[in-house]
Amino acid sequence: MNRRTFSITALAATAFGATRSLAADGPYEVTRTEAEWRAMLTNAQYRVMREEGTERAGSSPLDKNYAAGVYHCRGCDQALYSSEHKFDSGTGWPSFYDVLPSAIQTKEDRRLLSVRTECHCDRCGSHLGHIFNDGPAPTGLRHCLNGVSLVFRAA
Repeated sequence: MNRRTFSITALAATAFGATRSLAADGPYEVTRTEAEWRAMLTNAQYRVMREEGTERAGSSPLDKNYAAGVYHCRGCDQALYSSEHKFDSGTGWPSFYDVLPSAIQTKEDRRLLSVRTECHCDRCGSHLGHIFNDGPAPTGLRHCLNGVSLVFRAA
């Protein structure tokens, strides 16, 4: 599966200022073949990160991890989220109210009955989760992420 073309709505571009829009066909800095991705990821990680799946709520130990550190992309090790921005959303997925600068890209997701904003690593394109407008101050956003897409590095 090769998903490199994203469309960002005007609302998303404004609401998610920490993201950056994509060039229509530009390649990611980190690219791998499907075989290379499958060799480095478990089946569950591949389903979420490369096929835009979702892990089962409550299944990630990172949901309840509140140690100081940084959450990195499992696909390319790019720093994505600081533990300073993590909060307990009660959803069963690791949640953050802000992202590190220039770390993610977003696109519209219309696969369910509502329109959602999907987020991906901007370095390798790995699917991370979704962003909702029901988070805490100061951003009001909830980046609801799949723990299998992340690697935590303690400070």
